[in-house]
Amino acid sequence: MNPNIRKMEYAVRGVIPMRAKEIAKEIEKGVKYPFDNVIFANIGDPHAMGQQPTTFFRQVVACCDYPELMKTNIVPNDVKERASKLLKVIGGGGVGSYADSQGPLEMREDIAYSMSRGNKYPCNPDDIFLCAGATDGIKSVLHLMNFGVGNNRTGILTPIPQYPLYSATLAEMSLSQIKYYLDEDNSWAINVDELRDIVQDARKTCTPRAIVLINPGNPTGQCFTRKNVEDIIRFCSKEGLIIIADEVYQENIYAEGLEFFSFRNIATELGFGPDDITIASFYSASKGYMGECGYRAGFMELYGLDPAVKVQFRKHRTANLCSSNAGQIIMNCIVNPPKPGEESHELFTKEREQVLASLADKATKVSEAFNRIEGVKCNRIDGAMYAFPSIFLPDRAIETAQAKGMEPDAFFCLNLLETTGICVVPGSGFGQRKGTYHFRTTILPDTEKMQRFLSSFEDFYMKFIAKYKD
Repeated sequence: MNPNIRKMEYAVRGVIPMRAKEIAKEIEKGVKYPFDNVIFANIGDPHAMGQQPTTFFRQVVACCDYPELMKTNIVPNDVKERASKLLKVIGGGGVGSYADSQGPLEMREDIAYSMSRGNKYPCNPDDIFLCAGATDGIKSVLHLMNFGVGNNRTGILTPIPQYPLYSATLAEMSLSQIKYYLDEDNSWAINVDELRDIVQDARKTCTPRAIVLINPGNPTGQCFTRKNVEDIIRFCSKEGLIIIADEVYQENIYAEGLEFFSFRNIATELGFGPDDITIASFYSASKGYMGECGYRAGFMELYGLDPAVKVQFRKHRTANLCSSNAGQIIMNCIVNPPKPGEESHELFTKEREQVLASLADKATKVSEAFNRIEGVKCNRIDGAMYAFPSIFLPDRAIETAQAKGMEPDAFFCLNLLETTGICVVPGSGFGQRKGTYHFRTTILPDTEKMQRFLSSFEDFYMKFIAKYKD
């Protein structure tokens, strides 16, 4: 078999989550544990955690799936109008037929219009590619850079900690992973001076061609400041690095006074045109207030990509046929939501604000709760859907884990699962500085489950520390 497949690791659905599923099935069969159910806090799947879907989105998809609904009074008129328009855009036999590989032009025009913000940041629909979630688009862009041998082999700078999609995909493609560390003591910011040294050192063994930037951060939950974004853009332009901007959490910003800064938009403001820098930006329906993970809907904008290369990339995308029509419909509803005065606007706004307010409330409570526990330290959760606290582990616990052939934080997380029913992901699955230990948890469980989570975690952690105390 392909040896690169053996090298791939994806901790978010790794050994501990698989064990959690086994325990959940055992509980259903009557096996007794010290808890009644498993809290799956390992993955950013809002609807699986009880979040309700946005009514307008589902009504439009339902009408596109079953046009007969538009002949009834079950759905509002603006839903019928949107569904009718989108069915014409898709063409062919409706939702069940293939669509254009890049995405129907009219849908790409709606995305470009939304991104342009009144022409402040002009966006070309030809730079937009609809994809089956951001993951699909990210993998395609990495495929585009999958070339070279020896010192000319492509190297990709990835943050540590990072979302393991990147390390897994680089391993699968046998691309060189160039690690750069986020500064935990400085709200997980990027030190551009360190980046310069890392790039220069990497050029001894590969050719750095791109840098992955996750903003807001996964698993770290940070939001880059405007200055950080500007410094990174200038650095990448000078070094000839393509920016891979993973911006799927841009709707999820909670800390007061913070805002999301798009790499492409700030580059435009700084005067970097498409001849000066290349930026691949990614967006998804899976995050934000939407949480529509199962529809596999997303898009990418390729700003500054050489026209001849774009032709080849478009050819590459045709081999995937097209992304899901249902997902493309959801995406159109996101970038072009109900407007004031339309029937669905009031309910849509209410649902959106409720979801984001709930997440903001939990972001504050979760970080504060972790920081009240001696031995646990959690940076403020500025955005995204996760906390990534550091934990102190006694030497005896570390030695016990190593004797079992496990990473110390994985040993901790497995014990946490089997004692409390809480499923989180060890920090070693995302990468971390040597000698530090972390875990990632979502903040998605409902308020009652989150309270149980925090209470059970504190009790378990104190007993774990006492058990393995030197």
